[in-house]
Amino acid sequence: MSCVAEIVVVGAGPAGINATERLCAHGHRVVLVDEGRQAGGQGYRRPSPGLDLDMAALMGTEAGKYEALHARFARLLPLIDYRPQTLVWAVEDNMLHVVQAGVASTLRFDVLVLATGAMDKVAPFPGWTLPGVFTLGGAQVALKDQGCLIGRRVAFLGSSPLLALAAAQYRKLGCEIVAIADTTPFASKLAALPALAQSPRTLWRGLSYLAGAMLAGVPVLHGVTPVEVVGDGHVEALILRDRRGRERHFSCDAIALGYGLKPETQLAELAGATLRFDEAFRLWLPQCDADGRAAPGLYLAGDGAAIGGADAAEASGGLVAMAVLADLGESVDERARLELRRRLARLRGFQKGLAKAFTWPVAQIRALPDEVMLCRCEEVRIGEVRQAMAQQLGPVEINRVKAMTRCGMGRCQGRVCGPALQEIVAGAAGVAGEQAGRLRAQAPVKPIALCVAGEAP
Repeated sequence: MSCVAEIVVVGAGPAGINATERLCAHGHRVVLVDEGRQAGGQGYRRPSPGLDLDMAALMGTEAGKYEALHARFARLLPLIDYRPQTLVWAVEDNMLHVVQAGVASTLRFDVLVLATGAMDKVAPFPGWTLPGVFTLGGAQVALKDQGCLIGRRVAFLGSSPLLALAAAQYRKLGCEIVAIADTTPFASKLAALPALAQSPRTLWRGLSYLAGAMLAGVPVLHGVTPVEVVGDGHVEALILRDRRGRERHFSCDAIALGYGLKPETQLAELAGATLRFDEAFRLWLPQCDADGRAAPGLYLAGDGAAIGGADAAEASGGLVAMAVLADLGESVDERARLELRRRLARLRGFQKGLAKAFTWPVAQIRALPDEVMLCRCEEVRIGEVRQAMAQQLGPVEINRVKAMTRCGMGRCQGRVCGPALQEIVAGAAGVAGEQAGRLRAQAPVKPIALCVAGEAP
């Protein structure tokens, strides 16, 4: 090696593991920090220790990749400084602020690779805060981590290819699926087929999940509008309006809600990345070059940079590792790098197609009634945001709206309500989504206890 650098990778999903593996192969000892209890990320999550869950059956066609990733990590473990259950809550001056086992400390780096993954993107509607409504990712965590179902009769609602996947996994464990209800019209999916054809294997797998649901007698609806969740203290039914304007009533005891994923960009922003509004995803995404460079010494990989799925995460992790090595003056295989670039471009092109096939329901969100809860952390309703903006010299920028209403000031720091707040602000101001601005990241990016102890002197 031409130089020695302190390299920290944050996130032990497919992107972080692949980046770490390649860096270790070149003789670097990497510090791998992960908030999870076990490596694998969300898609390849391990069950809790001692839980006898047939993950091969649950993962289906992805079982081979699942086992291979965990086998690779087991071989990698003796070569790295692995720190699970460690929350990175701030980045400042080449220093990570972390909390592990109730103890706060700092971790210095010369090179920072962020593979922070993504979280659910959700849209509010009447009754969505009723107990029994889960995010789609939360429903999968309950299943994979604890072997639990969120209910006996579950409705899957939103607009995401993960609706059909999660419903298939729930059916395998004996859950009754009362409906898979997608807010995007079927015509939009047909229009997106040319882009989706960039990854025919993934497209076929998604179609097979839908076909399996329909063969099992599960109602699969497209172009619906969520009307209301009904229940007295808990979910009892979901009411939808179908594309013909008819109201449909589905008795259920739980709802899994999801509109795709949004990258976890808070640490990237604090570390110096520039964010720009992406019209296809209607999200503010960090800007990187083709290999994941976001700023000097800062590299972004996986869904934390741009949504692409597990295969794209692995490819981007490999590219980031090559970028780090090249920037440290080490040689890399240019042919392999070009192949990874092509693969990543194809897979992310597929995701652009998915964004057209499973659209963020802008019009539905902007048309929501005033009484709908927007920020559940601070209990701010949509009407309060509109009322604040309607005042003389009222705010038209999202951070000023936040300051006046407290929407986005709660424990999630706008990670849940932020995308919907953006649409409400843009709609009320009569401007494009980008012109509404974005919620700026602030430390701590996730809650930390006041009783957290500092490191010993």
